[in-house]
Amino acid sequence: MSFIKNLPNLLTISRIVMIFIFVVFANISADKINFVKIPDEVSDACHMIAFIIAVLAGLTDFLDGKIARKYKCESDFGRLMDPVADKIFIAAVFIMLADYRIIPAWIVVVVLSREFLVTGLRLLAISDGVVIAADKSGKFKTAFQMLALLIGGAGWVRLFGFNIFHPTIWVAWYCILLAVTFFTIYSGASYFVKNYKLFQNKF
Repeated sequence: MSFIKNLPNLLTISRIVMIFIFVVFANISADKINFVKIPDEVSDACHMIAFIIAVLAGLTDFLDGKIARKYKCESDFGRLMDPVADKIFIAAVFIMLADYRIIPAWIVVVVLSREFLVTGLRLLAISDGVVIAADKSGKFKTAFQMLALLIGGAGWVRLFGFNIFHPTIWVAWYCILLAVTFFTIYSGASYFVKNYKLFQNKF
């Protein structure tokens, strides 16, 4: 039973570890390592491994919360670290996909700015002894972002021949990214509106 209680936190920690492994494999590319010749086959295999690791990391986000709620083993560590792990995951994958020109850099800036601002709000709340857990808008935003990253990742590795740079597909993909950007901004704004009392007297 103690293992079950600790499992959500172990999954959260494993997500952080997997993301750093993802970054290593994602960077093994013939176009990015000038001093060593990387065969295209090796590069493609490493990118596929990175994609699989990212998918597994995304699944841990779904599982840790579900297990914590089912077995009533939610903790302050989970409430604090689960969103942090999500931020590391989203930042790493967004940045890597931007590096491969699958996501425009300006969208990455918006996404990361939202994450830093909400993290700052959480730190402010902690100073007052308050833990701000992810709300519905934050969870929806994260789920939508991860879905978009799954699509972008599939296009990155050309999964089943999926070419995200095809003109028609690119237009649809860009519309998805604009929707992600909108919900990201909306979610961030909702945190500040709901918790405005935390900072209204601190100016």
